[in-house]
Amino acid sequence: MKKVISWASLGLALLSAAPLGAQTSQFRQAEWDKILEAAKKEGKVVASIPPTPELRKLMEITFTRRYGIATEFVPARGGAVVQRIVSEAKAGVQYFDLHIGGTESVITAILPENILDVIDGYLILPEVRDPKYWWGGHIYIDNAKKYIYNFVAYQTVSLWSDANQYKPSEFKSFDDLLSPKLQGKIGISDPRTPGSGSSMWSYMHYIKGEEWLKKFVAQKLFITRDLRLLAENLARGKIAVTSGIGYSEFQPFIKANLPVTPLPVPKEGLYVSGGYGHLTILKNNPHPNATKVFVNWLLSRDGQETFGRGMGVGSRRLEIETKWLRDYGVIAAKDMLTPDQFYKYENQSEEKINKIREPAAAFARKVLG
Repeated sequence: MKKVISWASLGLALLSAAPLGAQTSQFRQAEWDKILEAAKKEGKVVASIPPTPELRKLMEITFTRRYGIATEFVPARGGAVVQRIVSEAKAGVQYFDLHIGGTESVITAILPENILDVIDGYLILPEVRDPKYWWGGHIYIDNAKKYIYNFVAYQTVSLWSDANQYKPSEFKSFDDLLSPKLQGKIGISDPRTPGSGSSMWSYMHYIKGEEWLKKFVAQKLFITRDLRLLAENLARGKIAVTSGIGYSEFQPFIKANLPVTPLPVPKEGLYVSGGYGHLTILKNNPHPNATKVFVNWLLSRDGQETFGRGMGVGSRRLEIETKWLRDYGVIAAKDMLTPDQFYKYENQSEEKINKIREPAAAFARKVLG
């Protein structure tokens, strides 16, 4: 991919950048220095992160080398790791410091347990804390505006094709997915569980309705929770179209020059997502100072560049270049929408999950069994 920089070059570029606290006041710098010293004594930060190998490697290179603080990353899809986090919290186990991922499982499983810390107290450095650096200011997607911080916002079709079987020019509307040509040739991420499959399914449920979805299911869908398998099946030509899966899963196949390509935005439009770009912090986390350092790095220019390149998503930080994402079927919200439009079209907030996504998931369980 011509515009995606390598791990090594990105790491060197970020390591050579000015220290995060360079622009802080004397008071802030002194406070930051104390946090850094305490964080190094704690030795590490433990984070649940999206299951993307490239992101893990990039973050390990840039964060650990810069601060001398180890990272213990647990890459996993939201549902599985969220169950673990909740179970450990109920048992009094304090293992994770923070979780980075999607919102549905956090809102339905973690938020009600009252085990999340208020994020505001972790935003220390001016370039992180000052809302002027962020498109739309600070955005929280929980109703209380305290616990689930959104740092990524983008639009992606989440529909990809094997260009040898189904050309992007053939797709104009969701109705085109009902073509006899595609029967037995569509694979979807399971919409009965939280995740990207639920996102696209709930949008189709909202826009096209239940009768349309019944016709879609009649296309003899290949349904799986294994996104890697779904991407591989498309890349190997076993299916022609996928739904509910994005750039990060297809990244290795794109690099291998296999014929996977994003489909264009249909005439019905698309939702706006934060994808895996949401931060939550656990109460009474075992490494509080290391957590503060990591959070301020993640939300800094360097951290957002790393996350955006590793995941192929659009950061809300205003100085991050995101137009390159268009080549991979992703458009950063700040490159096409106003903040008001974002709030209208987003599908990840506590309100939208309760009103739109949960009813759609219930219908999926009914029609898919």
